[in-house]
Amino acid sequence: MADATPADWIIHIIAMPWKVFFAVVPPTDYAGGWISFFCALAAIAIVTILIGDLAALLGCAFGISPFATAITFVALGTSLPDTFASKSAAIQDECADASIGNITGSNSVNVFLGLGLPWAVGAIY
Repeated sequence: MADATPADWIIHIIAMPWKVFFAVVPPTDYAGGWISFFCALAAIAIVTILIGDLAALLGCAFGISPFATAITFVALGTSLPDTFASKSAAIQDECADASIGNITGSNSVNVFLGLGLPWAVGAIY
């Protein structure tokens, strides 16, 4: 803690509610991990609701239609983690093969699940 910079403290303070929120998930030793699993599902649901409300608020504040706001946030939500994973793979790999594979694979999954899953659900129902 003595080596922490002011930027480290700011990030720590900003992240504190999230750290407390995720610290309440019990260990996987309880009930074969089922309690942890359902707590993680509840945490995902809460974060999803929070992000949806924040996206709607941002769209309302900027006068953007809910459809455009939803598409933008879904695109950012699916692309940013892949971008950081590709950057990490490119830094760690000598020839950057892993990052190219990650880009191709993540885009394929996004397209195939993003188009195929709603289409299948729509066809079934």
